[in-house]
Amino acid sequence: MGQEIPHTHFSAHDFSTFEKRLREETALLAQTLHSGHFGESCCMGGLELESWLLDHNYFPNPNNEAYLARLNNPLVVPELSKFNVELNSTPQQLRGDGLTRMEAELTATWQHCLEAAHEIESALIMIGILPTIQESELTLANMSPLNRYFALNTQVLQSRNDQPIKIDIEGAEHLQTLHQDVMLEAATTSFQLHLQVPETEAVRYYNASVLLSAPMLAACANSPFLFEKSLWDETRIPLFEQAVDSGTTKKRVTFGSGYLQESIMECFAENLDNYPILLPMHFDTDITEFSHLRLHNGTIWRWNRPLIGFDANGTPHIRIEHRVVPAGPSIVDQMANAAFYFGLAHFLAKLNIPPENTLPFVTARENFYSAARHGLSAKITWLDNTVTDTRTLLLEELIPMARHGLKLLDVDEDDRKRYLDIISTRVKTGQNGAAWQRAFIDKHGRDFFKLTAAYLAHQRSGLPVHEWNLD
Repeated sequence: MGQEIPHTHFSAHDFSTFEKRLREETALLAQTLHSGHFGESCCMGGLELESWLLDHNYFPNPNNEAYLARLNNPLVVPELSKFNVELNSTPQQLRGDGLTRMEAELTATWQHCLEAAHEIESALIMIGILPTIQESELTLANMSPLNRYFALNTQVLQSRNDQPIKIDIEGAEHLQTLHQDVMLEAATTSFQLHLQVPETEAVRYYNASVLLSAPMLAACANSPFLFEKSLWDETRIPLFEQAVDSGTTKKRVTFGSGYLQESIMECFAENLDNYPILLPMHFDTDITEFSHLRLHNGTIWRWNRPLIGFDANGTPHIRIEHRVVPAGPSIVDQMANAAFYFGLAHFLAKLNIPPENTLPFVTARENFYSAARHGLSAKITWLDNTVTDTRTLLLEELIPMARHGLKLLDVDEDDRKRYLDIISTRVKTGQNGAAWQRAFIDKHGRDFFKLTAAYLAHQRSGLPVHEWNLD
């Protein structure tokens, strides 16, 4: 979905032409995978950080056009709404001081972003769901003026026969609303992690990413409020799933339909067979670039999504995009989350007995939604098929696994200790972003502007969230 398109309306011919190219590219992908022409390098990491522009009253500031023009940084691009932007990283090898270099680049980009925001009398904040966002601000008037977004909105609504999108989330409180466009998606901002893996091991890494999604989400939860209602610890999850509901039985935002069995190709075959085309753009590119396949894949938002990319020399590669982690609370928190994911995914993927053989997919999915609802208070069924307290599971099993996984990757010992100690202390204190936000409201009352101001001040301190006080 990062690809821009030249227009927003499509004919029946556009759909048939796109489908023909999609089928050709899907068949070519199967052949290319079978012939072993994909890159086998392991492991490269990258990230995307979605963030919010704020005005001085802590409302969202729909001004990303002027902001991005002033910023003039190719690593920072527009998002769906005019009050969101996305920061990207350059890929780093996950060995040695790769995580430190990734953090240094993200910190430098973030600092550049803060300076540019200050110059246009704005602020920038990284948080899963902005506590001050109002539904009235999530309208097409605040959609970034890019054809791909308007086309997506048109196609989703057409597939729904122009029926409004229904949001129904029951947590500590209950939110029900009808919305006339896809702009509710803009309320969900993420810290998306990319892991480039060898084609021959892609199944194992993909399944590991699916399996670890629940404990990862529990440790990182940071989205407990929406429209001033207390909902799930990670309200991002049900909101995104419902905000782009095309009205078909096959949901476009999904935990997935199962583990992979033999090949990453299974996801792309499912894309072709089960997901109607939303954006039938024609690209005048060589079939080996998989342009139509990649665009179609970009309109299917699995929480763990396989991506086809290309190395600098043009060799195709496979990346796993781990989409479950919310933005925030601080730079160092997010890098700790990244280290935890990279280490744990590598450890699980390298086990002699694949853990997906032990934990059924349906259980992994139940774990995921339990973690989204309850965060660190969730109960998770793990590999021995016993229901476990999430904090105990993280401290006694998963964080040690991640440490060993980072060691296997040859990540520097200082980095292993620094980042995973942050995860460990966060879990011991029970204070992730969602817990801190809930505790702040419990202490100060339902003042979401005061919450946002305090959150932003703590974020600017650079301290990890487990060190934040409630003042």
